[in-house]
Amino acid sequence: MKHLLDVDELSWAETERILGRAAIQRRTLAAAPAGQPAEPVAVGPATAWAAAAMAPLAGRRVGLLFAEPSTRTRLSFEIAARQLGAETFVIDPGHSSLVKGETLADTVRTLAALGLHALVMRHHRAGAPWVAARYFNGAVVNAGDGWHAHPTQALLDLFTLRRALAARDGLADGTADGSGRLAGRKVAIVGDLLHSRVARSNAWTLVADGAELRVCGPRPWLRGWDELAAELAVKLPSGRLIVTDDLSAAIGGADAVMALRVQKERMRGGLSLAEYVARYQVTDERLSAARPGCLFMHPGPVNEGIEVTHALAVGPRSLVLEQVASGVPVRMAVLEALLGGDEPTGRSIGTERAAEGLAPASAPVVDQSTRDLSSVSR
Repeated sequence: MKHLLDVDELSWAETERILGRAAIQRRTLAAAPAGQPAEPVAVGPATAWAAAAMAPLAGRRVGLLFAEPSTRTRLSFEIAARQLGAETFVIDPGHSSLVKGETLADTVRTLAALGLHALVMRHHRAGAPWVAARYFNGAVVNAGDGWHAHPTQALLDLFTLRRALAARDGLADGTADGSGRLAGRKVAIVGDLLHSRVARSNAWTLVADGAELRVCGPRPWLRGWDELAAELAVKLPSGRLIVTDDLSAAIGGADAVMALRVQKERMRGGLSLAEYVARYQVTDERLSAARPGCLFMHPGPVNEGIEVTHALAVGPRSLVLEQVASGVPVRMAVLEALLGGDEPTGRSIGTERAAEGLAPASAPVVDQSTRDLSSVSR
């Protein structure tokens, strides 16, 4: 792997390796004393080797450039990098030369010249990480770009969901050994699909893993999803994407339901907030139509009382905090794959399908006018 810009650029073998490594890191973190970094327990000559194994990114520098607010993603990347022994450097665009008119291309060239090995980037413009990857000679990780993609969120959601469903059904830990594949599972994503980078990336990973994914929201927020469903039907025939504005149809028989954050400004000129709550709020009562033991997910931040009730968000069905916790081991695995010497395969999920006689993956569809962002400034 050279960069992680979106999940559709990963081969499925690379996806499984990341999830498998995340499972190992999760166990390592769980074994460490509370609040302490994981440390080797070997003594004598083995200690130095073990220390190197526990700090595989020692001497590496990871930059965190977040042009939008973030709590979960930024902190989990910072914790992940430090757990692996890397140094982290936070670049605040609002206090950088971007505000003086420096282009994004010049900024990333400067960061490379300063010796950064990886750049974790969130930007309000869709496509910005692809621009950064053109001009940065290290690894670029997309931590969310506009309405377009959020690959590490999709990976941690898949990691969390596999584990939780396996635990619910009394199966083996569903990571890397195939027992946790989502074939035959039904998953619903409800809310503001139009503006959700999380949902777009999740569509690829969940469908590729064999799930029947139902996406649901007010019809104006489903624009473009019928086209994506048709594309995935060709490229990822292992699963299925269904688009509906009927919440009952989306939830019926579902193994898991994910709600998406609804922003009040999105309501202008369309469905009112009260109408949205009445028609689409996820509640325990509405989940009675789902499969018994249906799980609830949310990428956060959660607007309790809007997209979900407080009782459901913090109740026994909720995986919200488990998703947050999964962010550290999954992002550790991503940074290891990018900076730890893995050789790229050059085969994406789509190109693997093409090798089977299906259409190759297309370039990601950028929903904003950002084909060339070399002149982007804050």
